[in-house]
Amino acid sequence: MWAMRIVGVFSALALAALLTQGCASQSGSGTGTEQTQAERISEQAITQADASSGSSISPEMQSELSARNATGMSAGLLMDALFDFDRDNLRPDALTTVEANAKRLKELGTAHVLLEGRGDEIGTSAYNLVLGERRAKSVRRYLQQLGLSSDIKTTSYGKDRPLCFEHSADCMQKNRSVHFVVKE
Repeated sequence: MWAMRIVGVFSALALAALLTQGCASQSGSGTGTEQTQAERISEQAITQADASSGSSISPEMQSELSARNATGMSAGLLMDALFDFDRDNLRPDALTTVEANAKRLKELGTAHVLLEGRGDEIGTSAYNLVLGERRAKSVRRYLQQLGLSSDIKTTSYGKDRPLCFEHSADCMQKNRSVHFVVKE
């Protein structure tokens, strides 16, 4: 009889411990390192797409977009900072580009700069808008570290306002960029 009571008490304690542990991890009172399967959000990976799968842009729209994409300065004076596929960190060649652009903007005494973040044609419009904004903010942070005192704004056009209209790897690379626009 005693043995049955001891087994019953230990069973109750073990059950209480299991229930408490399960409730703690679901109520948020755990250590923060636990994550149940239901809490995980699976995000579909973005992969390279066939270049021929993109939609074509009419010549009229290409003309209009090219006019909107003008930097406000002479061609070649400011270069675009290019990014790797699905990344928002500045690569070594982009660091050099941003440094050269910062030097030119300081020399010219530019008061207002708009950084236009962009993405390529792969992925959704919403995803590329967010990625373009992160890219533009990354460039802005680096310009500020370099001491550029201009008013620097950021925006994102994602994949909806491309700089290049061809469906090729080179063109998609040009669209994975931050484009500098001087505002007067």
